[in-house]
Amino acid sequence: MQNNSTTNYVYNGVNGSYDLDFPPCTENVCSFFPIRILIPLTIICLVIMVAGLIGNTITILIIKRYKEMNTTTNFYLSSMAVSDMVILLCLPFDLYRLWRSIPWIFGGFLCKFLCFISEACTYATILHITALSIERYLAICFPLKAKVCITKRRVKMVIVLLWVIALLSAAPLYNLIDNVQIVNYTDFSKISWECKYTQYAIESGLLKVMMWVTTVYFFFPMLCLTVLYGFIGKKLWKSKNTLRGPNAANRERCHRQTVKILAVVVSAFIICWLPFHMGRIIFMDSMDFQTMKFSQYFNLVAMQLFYLSASINPILYNFISKKYRTAAYKLLRLSTSDERAYNVIKDETGGHTETTCIQNEYITHI
Repeated sequence: MQNNSTTNYVYNGVNGSYDLDFPPCTENVCSFFPIRILIPLTIICLVIMVAGLIGNTITILIIKRYKEMNTTTNFYLSSMAVSDMVILLCLPFDLYRLWRSIPWIFGGFLCKFLCFISEACTYATILHITALSIERYLAICFPLKAKVCITKRRVKMVIVLLWVIALLSAAPLYNLIDNVQIVNYTDFSKISWECKYTQYAIESGLLKVMMWVTTVYFFFPMLCLTVLYGFIGKKLWKSKNTLRGPNAANRERCHRQTVKILAVVVSAFIICWLPFHMGRIIFMDSMDFQTMKFSQYFNLVAMQLFYLSASINPILYNFISKKYRTAAYKLLRLSTSDERAYNVIKDETGGHTETTCIQNEYITHI
C-alpha cells in the first residue's frame, strides 16, 4: 500500500498551519491533487486492478487444476499470486484516500488492518522472490543436489515460513496507524476523522524505523537477485561451449533465452519497486512544503508502478512461457486445438520442470 499518511499530511495540522496552495476541499473532493489528475489516475489504477485480479486468478487456477503444473516453482508463483491479489484488493481504499483523505469512514479496525495486511503482502512477495531465486540458482548451478533437496513438501513448509516472517515483520505497523480524530480545517467547529500514523509513531521515531525496515526489505533482496542471477548467467555462459549431443542447439538456444529472462527479472523488479521505496524515503525526510509537495506527486507515479508489479506477472508468464499460455487457453476453453497442443507439451516434458531446460520458461516473479 502507498504511504499511509502521505496524502494531505500538511493539512492535518502537523505544522500548525493550512497552506492555501493546496486545492480547496469540496463536498465531493478533499484531496491534495486536482481532479484533472485524480480522474485519469483512478481509471489507470482500476484497469490495473481488474487485469491483475483476473490474471492472478487464472494463474492460481492453472496451477491448482493441472497436476503437470504442480511443481515447486509454481508453488511459489501461486503463493505470490495470492499475495498480489490481496495487494490489489487494497487499491480501492488507496484511491478513496486520494479523493477524500478526510473523513475516513471505514472505521479504526479497517484503517489499521489495511495498512498491516498490505505491508505484510509486500514483504511476502519480496521474500518469495528471494526464495525462488535461490531455488533457481540451486536448480541450474547444482541440479543433482537440487533434485534431492528441493521437494514439494519442503517448499510448502518454506512458503508457510515466509508468510509467518512477513506477517510478524509488518505487525508493528498495526499499532502505529489509527483512525485519528482531527479538527476539520474547513469548519473548525466540526470534528473529523483521518486514517493516519499516530503522533506517538512520529514523535517516538518508530515510524522511521519501520520505513527503514521496508527499505531493507527491498535493497537486500535486490542485491541477492543481482548476485544470484549473475552466478546463473555465468554458469550458463560457461556451459554453452560444452554442450554436446543431438539437442545441443536447442539447449544453447534455451540457455540464451534464460539469460534474457533473468535480465528482464532484475530490471522489472528494480523499475517497479525502486520508486516506491524512494518515495517513502523522500516522504520520511520531508521537512518543508515544497519537498512534501514533490513527494506527493512522486508517489503518484510510484503507486501506479507498485500496483502494476502485482498485476503484470501473468502477462509476462503468458508472453514467455508456452506451457503457461497453452494451459491458460485450455482453462478458458478457447479451442480444442489448444487442448491438444497442451497435451503434446505435457507428453514431451513428462510434466517435470524443476531440473530441465523447460524450467526456465517459468519466469521468477517480477
